[in-house]
Amino acid sequence: MRTVRRLLYRDIVASVFFVALAFLSLFFFIDLVEKLDNVGRAGRTTGVAVLAALLELPSHFYELMPIAVLIGTIYSLARLAQSSEFTILRTGGLGPGRALSLLAVLGVVFAAITFVVGDYVVPAAERQAVAVKTLAAGGLRVGGRTGAWLKEKRMTPQGERNYSINLAGTTRHGALRGIRIFQFDADGRLSERISASTGSVAADGTWTLADAELTRWPDARGSNIDAGIVEQRVPELRWPSTLTPEVVAAAVLPQETMTTAELWRYSVHLSDQAQAAQSYEILFWKKALYPLACLVMMALALPFAYLHARAGSVSLKVFGGIMLGIGFVLLNNLAGHVGLLRNWTPWIAASTPSLLFLMLSLGAFAWLVRYR
Repeated sequence: MRTVRRLLYRDIVASVFFVALAFLSLFFFIDLVEKLDNVGRAGRTTGVAVLAALLELPSHFYELMPIAVLIGTIYSLARLAQSSEFTILRTGGLGPGRALSLLAVLGVVFAAITFVVGDYVVPAAERQAVAVKTLAAGGLRVGGRTGAWLKEKRMTPQGERNYSINLAGTTRHGALRGIRIFQFDADGRLSERISASTGSVAADGTWTLADAELTRWPDARGSNIDAGIVEQRVPELRWPSTLTPEVVAAAVLPQETMTTAELWRYSVHLSDQAQAAQSYEILFWKKALYPLACLVMMALALPFAYLHARAGSVSLKVFGGIMLGIGFVLLNNLAGHVGLLRNWTPWIAASTPSLLFLMLSLGAFAWLVRYR
């Protein structure tokens, strides 16, 4: 069995990484051509375009890994079936259950690789890509014209206060810019507004605001209700908050820069602040369950080994694998949007495509083993 395992694993691993390399080369060329079109705009050079295209490769590898596993495994098993090697292995004692278990072990290895790349390499590369883009463009604008919004609710000596924080973007060196903080009392009345040109957030949540402008309105419940509006300008203001740098980064940076744990923490923060968190919950479950798609793709590829060589050439089977892979990607993306629109439970929306393809693969495998 060790010889059989070595034969299958060596052939499948080589095929999977060859397919992944081919896909990455294609996507790198497409990304590079697209980014070269922006050379000369916003301080972008050819070197920046090449570096940005290279930094997107880990993300492409993460997204394409299950498809590469499917196509590479189909190619390897179909080739073994065409040369009758897989038939000889079956005659030598490689039953359906044992073949499925062998591929499941290899699928776990591919799933682990996918998880490591998606949770460690991709966020680091995406952050670096954002830094390169920000440095070349002289800053980063987030959320379109409205910017990014954060909310916070906490108790103060004056009672419960709600805060809405608006961020226009970041400077080329990573500092926050265009900061506006609105404070509301327990009745929802605007009691204070803080505007600052730039600022930063410390690890304990303290915001340091530069060139801040404060505007205070009189408390409707206090004794100074007849007092006028107070305006004040401060060169540097320290504003205490429970919003940590991780939460601020999650609101400002693209979702691709977040790890699975960061997505979970940010979705919990949104729920605690009575904000819509379903999109981030679905994204969390998709990111957590996506590596398991490699196991599903392994199970989906195994029935192709039980098709007789006359049932189609290797190229035809590979084409069928490509179509199945495209169908999985489309269904995976569609399930997230449909789940958000139909208000599905997040883990159900994220796991539905993998479960459907797993049932399809096991059904086809059982039928081929029984009747072919």
